[in-house]
Amino acid sequence: MALPSVWSEMRVGILLLSVLSLLSAGLVESGQDSGSVIPAESRPCVDCHAFEFMQRALQDLKKTAYNLDTR
Repeated sequence: MALPSVWSEMRVGILLLSVLSLLSAGLVESGQDSGSVIPAESRPCVDCHAFEFMQRALQDLKKTAYNLDTR
């Protein structure tokens, strides 16, 4: 007779853990600032980031080449 009560206690424990994990996940999601999210329309695309990075790298190379030429 002891075996069914162990199973019922395990089920209650698993159910309790599931409920607690769902509640904690909900609290974590609600704690994030929704005002800090930048809308997709105002964010530059990945290609724009790559283009800006390449422009800066090219400018650095030009400066380095100029510095080497003047030495």
